[in-house]
Parts: sequence; structure tokens; C-alpha cells
Amino acid sequence: MEIAELNQIVAGLTSGSDNSETIHLLRAVAAAPRRADEDALLHQLFSNLSNTELKKLQTVRDNMREEMNAMVLNPAASKDRLKKLRAEMAREKIDGFIVPLNDEFHGEAAPIAAERLKWLTGFTGSAGVAAVLKDRAAIFVDGRYTLQVRNEVDTTLFTPLHVSEEPMSAWLSENMKAGETLAIDPWLHTENSTASLKKLVTDTGINLKSVPENPVDKVWDDRPPKPLALVVPHEKQFAGEESASKRNRIAVGMAERNVDAVVHTLPDVVAWLLNIRGADLPCTPFALGFAITYQDATVDLFMDEIKFAPNMREHLGNMVRVKSPAEFELALARLSGKHVQIDPTVTSQYIVDQLTGADAIIVRAADPCLLPKAIKNETEINGTRQAHIRDGAAVAKFLHWLSDNAMSGNVDELKAESKLRSFRETGQNFRDLSFNTISGAGSNGAIVHYRASKATSQPLTPGSLYLVDSGAQYLDGTTDITRTVAIGTPNPEMQHRFTLVLKGHIAIATALFPKGTTGSQLDTLARAPLWAAGLDYDHGTGHGVGSYLSVHEGPQRISKAPSTVALVPGMIISNEPGYYKTDAYGIRIENLVTVREVTPPDGAERELFGFETLTFAPIDKALIDKNLLSPSELEWLNSYHLQVREKLTPLVEGKVEAWLQEATAPL
Repeated sequence: MEIAELNQIVAGLTSGSDNSETIHLLRAVAAAPRRADEDALLHQLFSNLSNTELKKLQTVRDNMREEMNAMVLNPAASKDRLKKLRAEMAREKIDGFIVPLNDEFHGEAAPIAAERLKWLTGFTGSAGVAAVLKDRAAIFVDGRYTLQVRNEVDTTLFTPLHVSEEPMSAWLSENMKAGETLAIDPWLHTENSTASLKKLVTDTGINLKSVPENPVDKVWDDRPPKPLALVVPHEKQFAGEESASKRNRIAVGMAERNVDAVVHTLPDVVAWLLNIRGADLPCTPFALGFAITYQDATVDLFMDEIKFAPNMREHLGNMVRVKSPAEFELALARLSGKHVQIDPTVTSQYIVDQLTGADAIIVRAADPCLLPKAIKNETEINGTRQAHIRDGAAVAKFLHWLSDNAMSGNVDELKAESKLRSFRETGQNFRDLSFNTISGAGSNGAIVHYRASKATSQPLTPGSLYLVDSGAQYLDGTTDITRTVAIGTPNPEMQHRFTLVLKGHIAIATALFPKGTTGSQLDTLARAPLWAAGLDYDHGTGHGVGSYLSVHEGPQRISKAPSTVALVPGMIISNEPGYYKTDAYGIRIENLVTVREVTPPDGAERELFGFETLTFAPIDKALIDKNLLSPSELEWLNSYHLQVREKLTPLVEGKVEAWLQEATAPL
């Protein structure tokens, strides 16, 4: 939409000749992702307008959002954008610049204004970083994205590299010379990641420079503003504990460690601590803002009050001081001489520099909210159980629809994705998806974190596999489920591979382990059946999941990567082994589970934990080679399907109910 046209529309709705403030507010609202309650903020910001006028503003906002998204993700523009970036680097006498995916909060997702990597390269994955030199550039991704990056990025401009096989530090040392300058935006690099770069420059003689303004931002014409979305209380009926109680718990721990203040940067930590939720980011109910907790259990929250719902100040209470984001640096300066805890894995180097300059005594440790947030209370666990049953009913309706329509040739990935969302949207307490649905037919299913688009969407065809990894955000819980479905009759290899993955899934679901066990100690259980066949998968077996928070949260995980965090009751984690045959198909079976205490057998000498499965939806029996399952594995499968049938039947009817009975009948 042209500025002149926009001015004309806004001028017709608002009084006065200067419409710049209105346009700025609209662009900021448009920079937030689409949400069910987004119109409430417009009503709040423009309360003087009539409903007819507000509907016009809603249309303007929607058009702005569409144009912003199209402008950011424009791979055809990568060549020109890279050229402009290099020209700016030359002006600033920079020989190399690093473009990470994250923003200054270092959470899992970033707002559109911070999608610099996507804007520059076209890469849409959730983990990656680019390094741009004067005459070459590379993009580094992990094993989940080795196929996707080549599909999305112009490899004549950016060389795609596996971050484990050729780390960025090695590539930079090979391609930069001593005396050359490597620049970073210190807001976008944590203290830990900056330490790695400092070691690199020490070893190679390269100069490391922090720039006051990101050169990508300088050449990004019409860059979207920071998002503006409604911030609302997360009520105790869903949270299970008042914010004041959480703050007191954290403050007691701070006193024990002689810590005066804790700087919180992660959006999910701030949301959990203060029992607030927002909509600044896609698929995650976060409101972006830094916070500082003090030993007296008070908190400074740096967030724009213009986005607060009317009852927010009462909800926060007088122990939470709301300040402008512009006051954050001044607050850091006032911590001079104080013991200040930061998490070096998620705190920007810029923040560390400010604290160092203020002569604060920095205490480096994991954010003290991470573990309490990960250990869900009974209200959160019960809410998650209920959310999963409703979600399972939506998935069952979708799988039934798929069974009726997939063989027609008229269903493609995007149509299936849209249909699944439509079933979820009618569910009680639904707020959004928990991540962008992975809807992969045939060879696209082999791309671990695939995202269907108009350019890539494939039809579901007989004899193929369809992998759908999806989830939703409900007020009472966050869901994440993957099912792999045979379209027609699968071949024996598909059945063999699927059953090996199922065996690994069952091994995790039925695992018993002593107190103190970490997820990395359990990871082998999921991979053993695949390893025995000379197969494996390049992603973790399980990630933590929040309670109406992030679908990926730490510190718990099940992975090959070493972990020192023990699994304890109340943690929610995914169970998702898989197998991917490049250019052919992908297989993944994912349920969420929660760690629970179990009754130890007679003679046990250790306290034992196990998993309670939270996710309930049929597993495709057509893909199971029953002969590969042990009696105990077959018993688990039939018992699981019985629970699916019992829990979901009250929520479905007619043909869906009849289909569910058959889909969960014992093998």
C-alpha cells in the first residue's frame, strides 16, 4: 500500500492533518502476527472511532501485514540485498559481518522486524546463522535443515554448511585474514557466543568489532517496526500459582545466593514470572520486554503500557514497576556495585557490556525461573491433560477427513494444513497454533522442519506417506503431535522403517529410570531399533514444552547432546523419534509425556520415575509390521489405542466415531 494512499485512508478516519502517529501505530499492530483477539487492541487504541471506521482500520492493518510478510520473505531480492549490505560494510570498513536468526531477547522466535536472516537469505528455518564477507558468504544450519536450506536459499550467494561438520568459526578462520575486521551487533550475540568469537580472533589475528547500529538495518528499506499486540493477565485458574508467590520463591533463592538482582531476557520467563501473556511473536503467547527481579521480590518490567489490557496494572500490582523500554539501560547502570545474575547463554553481550561498565558484580548462572517454569504444578498438568484431549479430538476429525479425501488427488499439503487448523479453531480455549504446521507429503516429509508454500506444496498421492507435525496453544495447555499416515497401501520398506520408529517411541514411553537421570541418558532407547538396522535421525528425541508458553522450552531434553539437567516430576517433554529418506519420505511419531513418580517394584533401592503420555490420537496401523513388535510392545500399542478410544469418543460422533473405533481396534 503506497504511503499516499495510506495517508488518504487514515485522514478520512482521524481528525487533524498529521497522521504519522496513527500510521506508526497501525504498522506496529500489523507487525504482530494474526491472533483471534487482535481487534481488541485496535478498539483500545482508537476508541473514538465508530465500528465502521474501525473495520476500515482492520482492513488497512491486514493489508499492511500481508505486504510486510511478502517484503521480508523475498528470495529473489537476496542478490540485491546482499550487494547493499556489502556496500554498507565497505563504508564502515568492515570485512565480515555475522547475521544471526535471533533478536535481542534470544528466545525461540523473533518478530518480523528482527527477521534479518530471512530478509537477507530467504531461509525460514528456526535455527541458523549467516556470515557475510567481502567476496563470499555462507549460511550454517543443523541437521534438521540441510535439505530445506538448499531449497530456500540461493546457493550461488550463500554456501550452505552443516554447523557440526564445518562450524562457522572454522569457515571464518579459513576465509578471513589477520588484521581484517569481523563485526557483530552486540544485541544479537549472547555472552557465550561472543566468547567463542573472541577466541577465534585471538587464534587468527582477526579484529572483532561491535557496531552501534546493525548494517542490515541500515540497508533494510521500510523495515517493519517492533510489534504492538495486546498484553493480558494469565489467570490463576490456568497458571495454578500467583505471580507474587513465584516472585517470592525466586527472591528467596536470590538471597541464599547473595544475588541483588536478576536480569531476565527470555520472553517465556517474563511471561511465566508475571503471569502475563501477549501476542508479539508468531505461535507463542509472549509480550516482548526485559525484566529485572530484585531481592525484595519486586520487579521492573520494561514494556510499553500502550499495549496493556485495561486490567493489567491491577493484575501486576504495586510490586511490579512498569517502565518504558528506553529506561532499561539506565536501570542497568543503577546496578553499580550490585551482585547481578545473568544467564550467559541467553543474555546479549550488549547487556553484559553495560553491567561491566557500571562496575556491577556479574553472577553467571542459568535464569532462576527456568527450572521452576519447567516443573509444572498440578493445575498446569491437569490443564494440559484436558487440552490434549480436545486437541486429540481435532486431530481425529482431521485423520478421518484425510481417510475420506486423501486418495482423491485433490488434497495437497496446504489444503490439509488448513483443514487441520479449522478443526482446532473450534476447540474450547483455543488461541493459536503452537508452531507453523509441518505438512509434508512424499519427499517433502523427509525435510524435518518443512514448511509448505504455494511454490512447494505437493499433492497427497496413493502409495506415499504424509507427515503432519502440528500443535496448538490453548489457555490451559500447549500441544505438539506428529502423525505419519499412509496414503493408500504403503510398501514393505515404509512399514519396516515406521515400525522401528514406533519401537523407539514405545521404549521412551515405557521407560523407568532412577531419580537423577537426564534425557541424554535415555536418548539411546529411542534410537536402538534404528541403529540395529544401520539407521538414525538428525534431531533430538524430545524437547521440553511449556504451559500455554513455548512449544520448545528448556532446560530438559532427550537428545544425544550431553545434559546435566535431571528429569523430574512435572516436566513435560516430547517423545518423537523419526526416520527420513531423502527425496522419498519422512516418518515421525510424536506424543507429549510428563515425568511422574512410579511405584517401585519390591526390592527396589532407588526412587523411580517414568512417563505419563498426554497426547491421544490414533497411530496408523497400516504402517505397522506386527511381526517386528514384541508382546510387550504390542500390549502397549493396544492399551494406548484403548485410551485414545475412551478419551476421544465423547468428543466425536457419527462417521468420525465409527472411524475412531476402527482406527483404535486392537492389533
